[in-house]
Amino acid sequence: MFQRFIAENLKKAAQDTPVIMMCGARQTGKSTLLMNFGQGIPKLKYKTLDDLTTRSFAQQNPQDFLEGLATPLILDEVQHVPELFQAIKYFVDRDRKPGQYFLTGSANVMTLPKLSESLAGRIELQTLWPLSQGEFLGQQETFIDQLFSADFSPKLEATPVDLYKAILTGGYPEVALRDSSRHNAWFKSYLETILQRDITALSHIEKLSHMPDLLMLLAARVGGVMNISDISRSIRLPNTTLVRYLALLESIFLILVIQPWHTNLSSRIVKSPKVYLNDTGILGYLVGATNESLMMNRNLLGQLLENFVLMELVKQIGWNNTSVRLFHFRTHAGHEVDFVLESFDGRVVGIEVKSASAVGTKASQGLHALKEIAGTRFHRGIILYTGQETVAFAKDMFLLPISALWQLTR
Repeated sequence: MFQRFIAENLKKAAQDTPVIMMCGARQTGKSTLLMNFGQGIPKLKYKTLDDLTTRSFAQQNPQDFLEGLATPLILDEVQHVPELFQAIKYFVDRDRKPGQYFLTGSANVMTLPKLSESLAGRIELQTLWPLSQGEFLGQQETFIDQLFSADFSPKLEATPVDLYKAILTGGYPEVALRDSSRHNAWFKSYLETILQRDITALSHIEKLSHMPDLLMLLAARVGGVMNISDISRSIRLPNTTLVRYLALLESIFLILVIQPWHTNLSSRIVKSPKVYLNDTGILGYLVGATNESLMMNRNLLGQLLENFVLMELVKQIGWNNTSVRLFHFRTHAGHEVDFVLESFDGRVVGIEVKSASAVGTKASQGLHALKEIAGTRFHRGIILYTGQETVAFAKDMFLLPISALWQLTR
C-alpha cells in the first residue's frame, strides 16, 4: 500500500468544507485513498456510480436518491450523474456541516459552467495523479518549497536510481505492482477502456475512431509547441473537432496542456501551449520506448525525461506549501526553458531538463533569457540533468541531478 501525500489536504478540507471532490484519471487510486481516509470517519458510507443500478436510481431522481443516504457519504465516479450536483447543493444549503460529501470523478465535470457554479463556495477540488517517486519511496518531497525558499544551497549527490525503469514504469499503482513484462498489456487494456468507454460516455463527438491516432500523434510530439492547424492536417480532422478532442483528453486527465509564461511587456515570447501525457509509462508504451531505445536515442530519452520531470512537479504542486502555477517559456529567438513555476506573489523559478550527464554553458542560455525578461521577479534557475554533482554556476542558478526532485524532502 502506497502512502498518498495529498491525503493531508483531504483531512484539512474535511474540517471546514461540506463537499470534497477528488478528481483524476482512472486507476490512480482515488477510491482507495478515500476509503482509507474514511476509516477514521464514523458511519461513512460508499456508493459507486459505476454500478448501473445505482446510477439509474440516481439519474431518475437525484434528490430522492440522496435523501435516502445519510452523510458522510462517498460517491464514486460522480461524472456519470452530473445531475447530482444540484441535489447536493440543495442538501448542503440546508446544512453547511463540513465533511458531508466526498466525491470522485475520472472526468473533470467542474469545467462545465453550470456545475461549477452550483457548488461554488461549497466544494474543494483535489487532483490525484499517478504515484510520485517520493510516494514510491515513502518520503514526501519538498522540492518546490525549497526552490522558493530564501536560502537554497543544496549539497547532494545523485542517489542510485534506474531512471529508465522509473520512466517506463510510470506511476499507476497497479503497473508498479506488476512484472515489467506485463506493463504493456496493462497500458493497452487501459487505453482501450478509456478511449472506447469513458470518452464515448462523456461526448457525442463524431469520428471518435480518430482518438487513438490523435493520442499517438500527441505522444510523438510531447514537449513541442502545439500547432492546432498542423495537427489538424496530420490527422485529417477539422480544427473545431480537434479542439473538442483535445478538451476531452484533458478533461479525463490523460493529457496536460501547459500554457506559455509571458509578461504584458514583452513581445519576444512565443505564446503557444505545449502538450504532455499524464504518465511516462503510457507515453513510453505509445511511442514504443524500451530500455535499449532510451539508451541509444538521446532525443527520445529527452522527450520522455522532460515529461517525467513535468509530472513530478505537477504531483508535488498538490501537496507542497508554496502555491504555484506551471508554465513553459520560449522566445522567438529560440531561447527556451522547459518549465516555469510562478508563485502567487509573482516570483519565478525556471527549470531546464537535460538528458545528458554533462552540460555546458549553452544549457543555461534559456534561463538567462528568462531572467532578463522576468527582471526582479526572477527567483532562481535550475538545470536538472542525469549527472551526479550539484553545481552553482551563476547567482541563484544551480545544476542538480534529476534525483533532487525526490531527494529534497521534509
